[in-house]
Amino acid sequence: MRQNKKTFSHLSLQDAKSIQPILKSIEKGIANGEMTFSDEDDKIVLKPEGLLRFKVSASESETKHQLNIKISWNIDDPKLDDKSILSIATGSSAKKASKKIC
Repeated sequence: MRQNKKTFSHLSLQDAKSIQPILKSIEKGIANGEMTFSDEDDKIVLKPEGLLRFKVSASESETKHQLNIKISWNIDDPKLDDKSILSIATGSSAKKASKKIC
């Protein structure tokens, strides 16, 4: 399992029109399987694959409206060793069944 965790965060004030190209870039990155996020301080490359978890939430109060979009996915770790193989045998002459445990 991956031990190192890299994060990226960016906060800015934008109007509704200027956010649209950013959202379209995220859409295109998901479609192409790679998204690079960067600013003056940091950079991260994400490669969405497999099934993506999608969560959207919205809230409103008298002074603030908020929209949160969260997309996440699990990636296969090519560094899995033999400890990730589960073998189950029943009886003395039973066949072994192996399954990779993530």
